[in-house]
Amino acid sequence: MKNKKSINNMNYVLVGDYYIPDLKLPHEERPIGKYGWMHREYLKEYNPMMFNDLVLDGQLWTYLADLNEQAQGRLSLIVEQMKVTEGVTEKLKAADQMAWLGAMNSIHNRAEEIVLKEIVYR
Repeated sequence: MKNKKSINNMNYVLVGDYYIPDLKLPHEERPIGKYGWMHREYLKEYNPMMFNDLVLDGQLWTYLADLNEQAQGRLSLIVEQMKVTEGVTEKLKAADQMAWLGAMNSIHNRAEEIVLKEIVYR
């Protein structure tokens, strides 16, 4: 008696008297991080069909990990560009730490808003 069967490119395994789909999820080690979780919630709320497709294909975790890495990279790039443009340097940090901290917080917050709009909530 045959224990495996393939129908329409889908593998099935005989369990008792029934064939059930032989589903295997991909093994993903990367964390999905802050931006991945935010995008996950966004998909569930505003694009449930895409969310369901990613879940059923077993690609949700990989997709979110990729998105998180992309968002973090973009955030770092924007922060560095804003620091150069606004003259926020190590020299300022040594001279006036509070001014440097305020400028960095402002830069980070503005950069994160850009990342959220461009990547996370799209």
